[in-house]
Amino acid sequence: MSFEIRPLEGPVGSEFCGIDVRSVSDAYFASMRHAFLQYGFVVFRNQYITPEEHIRFSEKFGPLKSHVLRQYLLPGSDFILVLSNKKVDGKPVGLEDAGRYWHSDVSYENIPPLGSMLYGIEVPPVGGDTLFANQYAAYELLPAALKGTVAALQARHVFNYSKLATQPGSSRQKLNPDQERELTGAVHPVVRTHPETGRKALYVNPGFTVAIVGLSASDSDALLGELFKYATAPEVVGKHVWKPRDLLLWDNRCLMHHATTYPGQYVRHMHRTTITGSKPF
Repeated sequence: MSFEIRPLEGPVGSEFCGIDVRSVSDAYFASMRHAFLQYGFVVFRNQYITPEEHIRFSEKFGPLKSHVLRQYLLPGSDFILVLSNKKVDGKPVGLEDAGRYWHSDVSYENIPPLGSMLYGIEVPPVGGDTLFANQYAAYELLPAALKGTVAALQARHVFNYSKLATQPGSSRQKLNPDQERELTGAVHPVVRTHPETGRKALYVNPGFTVAIVGLSASDSDALLGELFKYATAPEVVGKHVWKPRDLLLWDNRCLMHHATTYPGQYVRHMHRTTITGSKPF
């Protein structure tokens, strides 16, 4: 097996060409891991994998974790979350409107994930792209005074699921009491240090970060609004345009992402695994 690593245009991302993720040697995996840490996300084109193979490859990067939205897990699997607008008997088979806002996956838990691996089984011919924002670069954009202000601050992250479920057109199922009890939220540093690269990254996101700890509501909102401008500045944002059978792995510790909309007549059907991370510091 031979492969080529192609950096993508923009501030984030790389493409692996000539790789079959079902048969990866230790030496090739070391190159993959290096590119993952260097570029933030990596895409493997033209992959034809089963759910079991998806899980096995994901586990090379670390232990997997389930998702609180168990009603959207692939039947028979604890680790594959279905993101899909397909319906059976009028009911959605997956989470239809996932991630249509800037966020870092599951930042509302005390131990947020290392990464996410999304497999595009069916993708629309237009739209449905994924935007990525490099939070190393966002942190570097901060003026020195603002870096000093946020250096020791912490922020609260909450999964506003009930709010999302009441949005017009949403097909999200309600949470059960056990899920409600699990979603207590979490507090993380506003600036985190990546545990593998040692680099600092901004770690607040419009989707789940609701307040700066210790500030008044008005001061918190003003500071988060300012930080979000840097976090999503055009110069830190890149885009992945999906092709059928793309397998995409991204680093939640230094990236935010945002799924774009697409015409409703097209199908977007995907499987996602989530790789366990560590407590941000």
